[in-house]
Amino acid sequence: MEEIFREQWGRVLASLIGVLGDFDLAEDAAAEAFAVAAQRWPLDGVPDNPAAWLVTTARRKAIDRLRRDRVLADKLRLLEATERGADQRPGHHGAMHQDTMRDFRDERLELIFLCCHPALAPEAQVALTLRAVAGLATEQIARAFLVPAETMKRRLTRAKIKIKAAGIPFRVPPDRMLPERLGAALAVLYLIFNEGYGQPAATASDAETDLAAAAIRLAQILAALLPDEPEVLGLLALMLLHDSRRAARFRGDDLVLLPDQDRSLWNWEQLLAGSALAARTAGTRGPYALQANIAALQTEDWIDWPRIAALYRELADVTGSPVVRLNGAVAVAEAEGPAAALAIVDALDLDGYQYWHSTRGELLRRMGRAAEARAAYRNALDLAASVPERRYLQRRIDETRS
Repeated sequence: MEEIFREQWGRVLASLIGVLGDFDLAEDAAAEAFAVAAQRWPLDGVPDNPAAWLVTTARRKAIDRLRRDRVLADKLRLLEATERGADQRPGHHGAMHQDTMRDFRDERLELIFLCCHPALAPEAQVALTLRAVAGLATEQIARAFLVPAETMKRRLTRAKIKIKAAGIPFRVPPDRMLPERLGAALAVLYLIFNEGYGQPAATASDAETDLAAAAIRLAQILAALLPDEPEVLGLLALMLLHDSRRAARFRGDDLVLLPDQDRSLWNWEQLLAGSALAARTAGTRGPYALQANIAALQTEDWIDWPRIAALYRELADVTGSPVVRLNGAVAVAEAEGPAAALAIVDALDLDGYQYWHSTRGELLRRMGRAAEARAAYRNALDLAASVPERRYLQRRIDETRS
């Protein structure tokens, strides 16, 4: 049931919202349908088409709710009309009728764009995507972001009210708006992933709030819906490649950098899948595709640092980001030496950025300038928030004293 819930929640909810146009009513009806399934399927068996069964049951629950409330008469008539044409019944294992359901793939895509609409605040986009598409409970999302459940509940409520008040449409945006809106959706998924990736790989006890895993599931959905979009494939590849190494990134509470990681701890099935996706995007200039190809090169036995440095230069040209230039400087250090990299780093205006200071510290340490390196590491330590990063920086400070 847990697996079916993860796979089908977003599909069922998307189908209901598409008909009802009401987020709360759709969620309530979907939850009731899953509750009925949890009672009946262990006795009757899982239907041949679980999603169709769930949508039909949820639609009936919604009809009952509308009848009880005696509101939204026009929606009630619409639902009853579609119900009369349905031949998919709870407990009936036949094929679903053409009139019973709209295309799930389109509806899930519409749901993603609805949750990631630019009219919503970024934190609301993240919370709503995790709730509606990934199926995480409000309490799970709150725990993952370390906020009280009541705070997260209010955030979700405000987002739903904004959708209704602003009349945000439940549809895929027109072609002229797709690049911008798709970029917003990808940014939300990557933000969710990075929230989880900064922590050690999830254990069985905290897997339900593993945001990195949730982001990967969402990206897999999006890749299935848009299989020819290089940036979607690039983002999924990037997530898979990074996450495949997560078990090796920490040793207890200590952060382990890529060159020192135990490769036997890498998830090689996931890594190979990410590399294959990255290869499909090679030659495209999207930022996620470029990052995915960089990440794939970094997993090779012999790392082509000049090639990585070139890709970083291309990525910096596309994004205009000084942080990308900083990351590219690390590749330059491997390809041309720390002095060439330090010249790039010192030209960047990133004094308030933790990793600018830690990168400077690493380059200065490699050049034998211990006192300057120690000062840079201290500056990074002042800005670091996570315990593993603080422990790593403190070790570097101690090393420069010797």
